Amino acid sequence: MELNQILHLATKEFRDRIRNRWVLAVALVFTVFSLVITYLGGAQQGQIGLKSIEVTITSLVSLVIYLIPLIALLLGFDAVVGERERGSLDLLLSYPITRMELLLGKYLGLAAALSLSTVAGFSLVAVLLYQQFNWAGLFHYLGFILSSILLGLAFLSLAILMSVIARERTRASGLAIALWFFFVLIFDLLLLGALVGTGGNYGGDIFAYLLLLNPTDVFRILNVFSMDDVRTLYGLSSIVPPALAKPWLMGSVMFAWILVPLVLARWRFRS
Repeated sequence: MELNQILHLATKEFRDRIRNRWVLAVALVFTVFSLVITYLGGAQQGQIGLKSIEVTITSLVSLVIYLIPLIALLLGFDAVVGERERGSLDLLLSYPITRMELLLGKYLGLAAALSLSTVAGFSLVAVLLYQQFNWAGLFHYLGFILSSILLGLAFLSLAILMSVIARERTRASGLAIALWFFFVLIFDLLLLGALVGTGGNYGGDIFAYLLLLNPTDVFRILNVFSMDDVRTLYGLSSIVPPALAKPWLMGSVMFAWILVPLVLARWRFRS
């Protein structure tokens, strides 16, 4: 596996996203929504404006859970199947490049574009928080940005896997949207429905561990347990056991969500 080949493909993929203004568009979306939510997120508690880091992170967590997975899936769903439909995949593979190099090059280029747009979109709020709370408060917000990037990379890995599995762009896009609905909207409803349906007699002990099967829940737990006040605002202190209240553990689970789909995509891309 040649590193130069991977970096060349990644650079080309990244430049394509810069050239078509994809990074700028996503950064503007994040900036607008993050500013609005930052100032109005505490309205239910009778707070308007920058009141605390806890309220800011709590408000932005919902934005990230809904928006970043969708953007990551839409960004990567045609990374491979699009090349196949255009007839350029066979041409690319005719060059002295392996399938692994092609897959990693595309993923790293898309990951760089997604990460840059995420950082750029949340940077203005970071400046405002620094002006009001200095470095002490900004530390937790930077951790929130990092976890947001990891969530996006996890769903980008899932998108690459769907792009390898699907034989048509329309099918790949359908799978991507289905994944978004399942992980963002349906998964938690199924767990809650199972708990309510059984009266809490079954599955209560493993409920928190089942949340690890959803990267959005891993992201939520990671940020909820970053500060005690945020945990209280979400009301999850009694649901998630202390054994999971470890940022390094949740970070490891998120990295697993990034790596496992890529490994499966590499295995499926052999044929």
